Amino acid sequence: MTKPKIMLGLKLPTDPRWVNIVEKNIEDILTDHAYCEQKAASTAISLIVGFPEYTELVQEMIALVKEEISHFKMVHDRIIENGWILGRDRKDDYVLQLITFFPKGGSRTTQLVHRLLYAALIEARSCERFRLLSEELEDKELAEFYRKLMVSEANHYTMFLGFARQYGDRKEVDEKWQNLLDFEANIMKDLSKKQTIHG
Repeated sequence: MTKPKIMLGLKLPTDPRWVNIVEKNIEDILTDHAYCEQKAASTAISLIVGFPEYTELVQEMIALVKEEISHFKMVHDRIIENGWILGRDRKDDYVLQLITFFPKGGSRTTQLVHRLLYAALIEARSCERFRLLSEELEDKELAEFYRKLMVSEANHYTMFLGFARQYGDRKEVDEKWQNLLDFEANIMKDLSKKQTIHG
């Protein structure tokens, strides 16, 4: 089976040793992953609430909420199938650091563009992590599970980046995107050491 080619533009790949941490902590990873899907649905809802006048964005976010909640259910079902229960949510150091990049405030359009760029990058990194799991996990059933999710995440990444370019000045947005990618690569140097999707 040919692997789908997904160009993410990330400046620093995940340390492959992260997969070894995952292999030993599947329950923790699935719990963290479930909350990532739930937070992705919440992000889509908050964009609808915050920017209702962007009709095309609202329509896509409605579809995204449904998709992310269905992913949450898929992960939650795997947790139950293993005889586990969904654990408590924990802070996401990666996201907390990432969202400090852009200054607060600015016009509504600027705020929207920044939120879309954050969302695009989080989806891109999730996709990269899922690809790594799909290729390296010894549990082939779980590897296939992550391969399917990887394709979805890639579509989300391109959608968010596309909206940022549509609603903001293209040249300015592309410059911000590159700067955000550089900042994210710096964050990643200290990560890949925890049993979390982004950690």
